[in-house]
Amino acid sequence: MSEVQAQQVKDLREKTGAGFMDCKKALRESAGDLEGAVRYLRERGLAAAAKKAGRATAEGLVGSYIHAGGKIGVLIEVNCETDFVARTEPFQRLVRDLAMQVAAASPLYVAKEEIPAAEIEREREIYAAQAAQSGKPPQVVAKMVDGKIDKYASEVCLLEQEYIKEPGKSVRQVVIDAIGKLGENITVRRFVRFRLGEGLDQNKGDDGKPQS
Repeated sequence: MSEVQAQQVKDLREKTGAGFMDCKKALRESAGDLEGAVRYLRERGLAAAAKKAGRATAEGLVGSYIHAGGKIGVLIEVNCETDFVARTEPFQRLVRDLAMQVAAASPLYVAKEEIPAAEIEREREIYAAQAAQSGKPPQVVAKMVDGKIDKYASEVCLLEQEYIKEPGKSVRQVVIDAIGKLGENITVRRFVRFRLGEGLDQNKGDDGKPQS
């Protein structure tokens, strides 16, 4: 059997919500193929998140969090399958924790898929220009650029960010863990973050005119 890399196990756990040892075994059985490992776990009923990913999430909560003495506020909508789960303390705590994450880490999007193509292309051009100066082969440069794009996504996308309450763990994994514990599909639909005075010209009065 092929040697299983730690990153492979991490990626599979984030994708399925299955346990560490189950993911490791699945990767060994599938010779390191991620999709094959997912299939292995699903066939054995071990892929908690993958099994529930297709379920509709029409219930949930709109949560809020106010920080820094009223200077930062967040509203976030997190969906689940039933009103019963939405009313449970673990789900409500998850919603609040996610709102706190938005307040602290200032994400711009929920997931990488929401980043506009034009923005990705702009970042890719910048990183490509930087990587080209390294003098490394084109295939190495391409991998460097892909790595930079992934890093950018981990900064601006809520689900890809490192969880502030548990460093080393992504927000996506926190949601996957909750899916496994609560037994329902959970999705983060949207959020909005307010910062007091953001976007205002401090040199203008309330009427928009310059202050004398």
